[in-house]
Order: sequence, then C-alpha cells, then structure tokens
Amino acid sequence: MKLNTRAQTAQHPHNNSPIVLVHGLFGSLDNLGVLARELVQDHEVLQVDMRNHGLSERASEMNYPAMAQDLLDTLDAHQLDKATFIGHSMGGKAVMALTALAPERIDQLVAIDIAPVDYQVRRHDEIFAAINAVSDAEASTRQQAAALMREHINEEGVIQFLLKSFVDGAWRFNVPVLWEQYPHIVGWETVPAWNKPALFVRGGNSPYVTEAYRDALLAQFPQARAYVIAGAGHWVHAEKPDAVLRAIRRYLAEKTN
Repeated sequence: MKLNTRAQTAQHPHNNSPIVLVHGLFGSLDNLGVLARELVQDHEVLQVDMRNHGLSERASEMNYPAMAQDLLDTLDAHQLDKATFIGHSMGGKAVMALTALAPERIDQLVAIDIAPVDYQVRRHDEIFAAINAVSDAEASTRQQAAALMREHINEEGVIQFLLKSFVDGAWRFNVPVLWEQYPHIVGWETVPAWNKPALFVRGGNSPYVTEAYRDALLAQFPQARAYVIAGAGHWVHAEKPDAVLRAIRRYLAEKTN
C-alpha cells in the first residue's frame, strides 16, 4: 500500500540520506512535525500517514509485516533507493520490521520510545472508550468531542493529540480495525539481527523501554545504543524536542564522519 505522504525538499544543499518520519498509534503525519521542521534544513523529509490513519487507505490487517511493506511501497512510489527512518512507538516498530523485509533500503534507524518486544499489556482501553463515546454521541465539533473524552481520559494533552484526527465530525483513524488488531499492534514477531548502528531514544519516565527488554533488543539490534531523556514520558519528542533532536543529530553525524 502506498501511504499518504507530505514531502519536503531540503532548505540547503546536502549529501544526506532522505528521512522518513513514521508516527505512532492514533497519530498522523503531522505528529513528528517538530522533528521535520528542523531536519528539513539539510535532508529531504517524507512524513507518512500509516494505514488506517490519516488520509491513507483502510485495510483489515494491522500488523508489522504489512506496515513494513507499506513503507517499502511508499519508498518505491517516491523512487527512493534508501532512507533513514525515524519512528515513534508503533511507527518505530514498523521501521524495525522493515529491517527484516528490506534491510538494504535502510540507511539509518531511530526508534523513539519503543522496543522490539511483545508488550502483552493493554495501555489504550481508556482511549478507545473515549473515541467510541464521541462516535456514539455523534459529536460534530472538537469542543463537543473534548467534553465527552474528559469523562474517560485525565490527560488533556492526550485529548488534544487525539482531536487532531477528529475532522468534520469523524475520526480519521479506522477505530474498529485498530481495536480488533490491537494484539498485533502491542505484539511483535522477532526479526533477524540488523547489524548496523541504531539509535533508541527513550523517555526516562516511560515504561516502554526498560532494562527488562535489553536482551531482546540487543539480540535483534546488536549495535543499538540507547539515549535516555530524563523527565520525559512516552511522548518524549513532544515534551523535549530539542534533546531528541540533539540525540538524532549526533547519531546521523556519525555516518558522515
């Protein structure tokens, strides 16, 4: 599946690899905009809507081999031989799954606050409840939707994030499929070792990348390095964008030196 994208041309001359930015669950191509705005100085940048999100096509499958194939199809559609991939959460897993499908198409890899493991835990049931409450009430404005969602979700930031995908009284993600396929989204199928340097950026307060996952991570990404950003949670790039960009810039520069 060719994904809906936003392509940006670098603002200055460069010899760098293009960058593909891949959002997480319930997101859209706008979510990593804070990274795109800085990286586009000296990289071509491609932001994608993942399947069942944003303006990309709907599909009944929502697993990582399928999402990786979508990324590959999108590279082909844009005639990109190789790219650097930066993915947050679900997007990070999709990028890691691409290492099994087409390792030769990946120049560098950054996974933001996610590990290549089956989490076996449901962290989004309150979000699904809030989303369904909005749909059931046939809310037509973001103000109406927000009021309904506050009955289920305490974090205002999460509500505002979700509302970015509430347009003209409808959700831009495919809620029934995301619910039905949720075990695949939190799950993981182990990939063969990818023997190139990879950067794992984690929020110091986040439960998504912990010492418990170290062995599984290093078995699949033996040259991984972790960069912990203190005082940040799962949305580390939104909470501490400058720190995340510094870590990414340092990692990207190592390739060119």
